[in-house]
Amino acid sequence: MSQEASLFSRASTEIVDLHRFFVDWFVAARADTVDFGRFEAVMGEDLTMIAPSGAILDRDAVIDHVWQSRATCDDGFAISIEDIRPGWRTDDTIVVLYVEAQLRDGKRSRRRSSAVFTTSSSAPNGVEWRHLHETWLQVPER
Repeated sequence: MSQEASLFSRASTEIVDLHRFFVDWFVAARADTVDFGRFEAVMGEDLTMIAPSGAILDRDAVIDHVWQSRATCDDGFAISIEDIRPGWRTDDTIVVLYVEAQLRDGKRSRRRSSAVFTTSSSAPNGVEWRHLHETWLQVPER
């Protein structure tokens, strides 16, 4: 396996794993079983996120938002990750594009995301999030 394929594979696994964490963290019935430290460990120190609204968030704001969202969803909350594909890359950095589909309170939404990952020997999947940009494809239904 080439280093590029390995980096893409690790980043893809990280995307899926992190969104599984979100479901477990946000669903009230499961929130007590989740290790929040796993989330903090993969958020790069200088992480930036552009939310679908256009707001720019730094690492602290992202971590605070996720922390505050603990146990705010019912058992029907779901996230699926679709259409994962590689973008620009170097030996230790990759841009990965994907679509995140959510079902929350019976309402669907979809967002296209591009995420920048760098290698990190201390992260669970060997990569950490450095930048995330999300754009609405389908705003949450009303």
